[in-house]
Amino acid sequence: MVVADLLVIILDLILRHIPIAYREQFYFLLSIPVCNVHAVLLYAATDCCVWFTVTFTFDRFVAICCQKLKSKYCSEKTAAVVLGTVTVLSCLKNIFWYFMLTAQYSLGNLPWFCYVTIDVRMSRVWVTIEFLHHILTPTLPFLLILLLNVFTVRHILVTSRARRRLRAHTNGDGQCDTEMRNRKKSIILLFVISANFILLWSTLMVYSIWGRMYDFGYDSVYLDPFVQELGFMLQLLSCCTNTAIYAVTQTKFRQQLKYVLKYPFTQIYQSIKLTH
Repeated sequence: MVVADLLVIILDLILRHIPIAYREQFYFLLSIPVCNVHAVLLYAATDCCVWFTVTFTFDRFVAICCQKLKSKYCSEKTAAVVLGTVTVLSCLKNIFWYFMLTAQYSLGNLPWFCYVTIDVRMSRVWVTIEFLHHILTPTLPFLLILLLNVFTVRHILVTSRARRRLRAHTNGDGQCDTEMRNRKKSIILLFVISANFILLWSTLMVYSIWGRMYDFGYDSVYLDPFVQELGFMLQLLSCCTNTAIYAVTQTKFRQQLKYVLKYPFTQIYQSIKLTH
């Protein structure tokens, strides 16, 4: 997830948006015919970023709800196979951008940042392909993440009620239950991930679909270009927030982070102590 997020930041923010923001300084890019290759790499990395979040959510679902499957599925070998499969499929899925877009940069802040011919823009075949692209990323991931999290939360609530009744018969209700607190934190985390992912992606997805419909005369609703700018910003933000949320909420990660932050000061303290 971190590698995919980093690739999106490099390919989208640094190599795509900074030349657009500083058009005069990067005017030489107009003569470099690699934009369609850039587009394939960018959209493939974005798909990996999104679908790695889905696979990680599924992994948590299996770990929490499917104890029999957990020992077989939740392993490093399975993770490597799943990540490799998602990466290959993401690359294959986005090859069509190579043929849809031209090799020349437009240096414009548009959903496609390469020049697009009129024939392609007005082709219903390409419009259909684009709609399928938006359905597979991020509409389908929206639904899968919501569905998996609903099943996970439902399982947590059912097992929590059973645990609460069992503890009421044995120890009474007054004692603190660490397991119940952990389950509540898991529910909060799942809802935060779902809401974060959907809210940050929705703006750009809606604007992109509306833009293609506008090309074919469906202009009943006016969307200010600011909506597109906001969508780009939120979409880029989404490529780092999920990884940060998942990582920061893990106890082991926080322990290692504290160790890394304290390590330089510990070494300085030990050096001073040895000199004295």
